[in-house]
Amino acid sequence: MTAWPLLLDTLPQLQRERLFSLADERDFRADSRLFDEGGVADRFWLIRSGEVALDVYVPGRPAQVVETLGPRQQLGWSWIFPPYRWHLGARALGPLRTWEFDAGEVRELCEADPKLGYELMLRCAALIADRLQVTRLRLLDLYTPHGSVPP
Repeated sequence: MTAWPLLLDTLPQLQRERLFSLADERDFRADSRLFDEGGVADRFWLIRSGEVALDVYVPGRPAQVVETLGPRQQLGWSWIFPPYRWHLGARALGPLRTWEFDAGEVRELCEADPKLGYELMLRCAALIADRLQVTRLRLLDLYTPHGSVPP
């Protein structure tokens, strides 16, 4: 699980301050749907407290949880690349407190400050790689008959 030290703690102070100048505190009630797979990815969050289940749509079945995120983790990376559509869905498992960032504003900041943009994209690329690996392993666990994959 990638925690926000990758995103925030390693950013230089000035860049961190610039990024957080765009943050809004946002709370969600338990069982709130933050976004659905395929929806417009126009923001992302840093989780302050609570947990979020990331899920994937599986035809003919309920959404399958592929990862659970908690405090100090980033929620959302689909805002980075056009066409800006969510690759997974997300639901608050209980009360959730976040910092919310408007994706368009963050992209504008990154264009105005290429050094910040580069640093932010490096951290988000690491997050994407981590999230894809966790999802892959979870889907293998869910859909591969036990004992059918050689060690």
